[in-house]
Amino acid sequence: MCILVEWSNMGNDNKKNIPPSFLSQHLTGLHNSSTSDDSAGSQSLRSFFQSEFGISLQSYYMLQEAVYWPGPHRPITHLSMSTSPENTKFTIQNLKESYQTGEELFVMVHAKDFNNNSKDYGGDFFQAKLFWSKSKASVFGDVVDLLNGSYSVRFLLPWVGEAQVAVRLIHSSEAVQVLKHHRDTDSDRVYYNGYYEAPGPNKTRLNEVVECNVKWDKNGLESLGTKNCCCEYSDPRTRETWRCKKPKSLPCSALVYHSMGSYRNRLTKEEKALMEETNKGIKGDENIIKILHSPGNKTIDVPEKCRPGLHTPVPAGFFLDDVWTSFVCNISHFTPQTTTKCLKDKHIYMMGDSTMRQWFEFFVKTIPTLKQMNLHVQYNAGPLMAVDVENNIDLHWRAHGFPLRTFKTAVASLHYISNEIDDLAGGPHTIIMLNLGPHFTTYPLDFFTLRVLRIRKALLALLQRAPDTTVIIKTVNTGYKDVFGSDWYSLQLDRVLRWAFQDVGVYILDVWQMTACHYSKENIHPGPIIIKNEIDVLLSFICPK
Repeated sequence: MCILVEWSNMGNDNKKNIPPSFLSQHLTGLHNSSTSDDSAGSQSLRSFFQSEFGISLQSYYMLQEAVYWPGPHRPITHLSMSTSPENTKFTIQNLKESYQTGEELFVMVHAKDFNNNSKDYGGDFFQAKLFWSKSKASVFGDVVDLLNGSYSVRFLLPWVGEAQVAVRLIHSSEAVQVLKHHRDTDSDRVYYNGYYEAPGPNKTRLNEVVECNVKWDKNGLESLGTKNCCCEYSDPRTRETWRCKKPKSLPCSALVYHSMGSYRNRLTKEEKALMEETNKGIKGDENIIKILHSPGNKTIDVPEKCRPGLHTPVPAGFFLDDVWTSFVCNISHFTPQTTTKCLKDKHIYMMGDSTMRQWFEFFVKTIPTLKQMNLHVQYNAGPLMAVDVENNIDLHWRAHGFPLRTFKTAVASLHYISNEIDDLAGGPHTIIMLNLGPHFTTYPLDFFTLRVLRIRKALLALLQRAPDTTVIIKTVNTGYKDVFGSDWYSLQLDRVLRWAFQDVGVYILDVWQMTACHYSKENIHPGPIIIKNEIDVLLSFICPK
């Protein structure tokens, strides 16, 4: 019998055993794990985070806890030992004949393996929602891992009417460990192309295409080679390095274009079997929850004006008749006319991936006087620009730079977000929107965290010189379910984003819950209904009432 996965044992005493810092090994000269003077090493690390990024070491340890994920406490020797979506069940706790709006409903999920044995450790990735199809209503459930094979789910009951519970096993705890293993050792399973061009004889062009990727000292990214193997392109401000295999006949300076390369699926047969049990519905109580109006109950009222720094609760809001009501702050629902009025006299800079580009496209389609300009670039990578001369609006979208899964595009068009922010003056007429996520799912958390911290540093400097600048951070949304972009990867990145920007004085716009609980089929590019509701929240941040 073969060993599928064998991980280090992890206790199951409901206590989180936080792993060592995943960043310190990449901060050269700052922390030597072999030193006998732990206090000196800790002080050095503390000084670095404080001086370089403006965060305390304690805050960094909070990140370690935020991204911690429990796993099996024993070797998994067969698929049958993993969590079975068929045998796992959920039950509604203390079900009543009726409830009132604002009350809470609790559900217990009991995980079992394929042999129908109860699991005695946690780490399964469940998502849950309360919904009612007829009224197009849904709300996200708060899942808590009890670390003993059971999971508690809390729902708020926000609408009058009826509801049912739905629970999905996104990944078993064993599949999560497969994802983590490949993220930590196999990051080059997504790779890119670098296109080199130079003048040739008789007015021809010489061309070569080579493999490229992030330069990192582990996670499989060192596999491009060593010493004289490669061309390296280090950004002087971010200090990040993009690396390509050296062309056979052209110089390193001849790099002109970039594109997505391809995928390498290195899953073993056993790992593939674990990953096949993905995004499966869990059976359980099918009782209909009856929710009555509760006069005077202000639990679900949100009178607070939208402002930076607000906490995002779970749930962050709910859908009813396809309209999102937020529990974060008081949002409005915008028409094309009120959208134009809100954005009048604004310079809007959008930076990120294609899910941010969806916002750009929404504005171009919605505002009649906003006209997109043809910048003669590859559309998917941008940059894109639209102008409304009548209302003095200029709208920009730019991809976040390497790494970017895109069609062939000019390298010169790919800018790091932190550099773009450094080059903006800011001010009351400037709005910055940014996101990071899907293009970083295969990379180690330390690489993504350093990228985010550099953006954080740039935003802090911007808000110091222009404190009246509006900044919105869009969180990661759900969509992917495979080893190249799983929702588990995205959730980890989402937690890093929230941690990094929680105290910066920016708006954090939660789209994770919106995309996870809506009835439409999940897609990394959400449908028009979800985008419209995201924009309503966004504009409520920009023009609060």
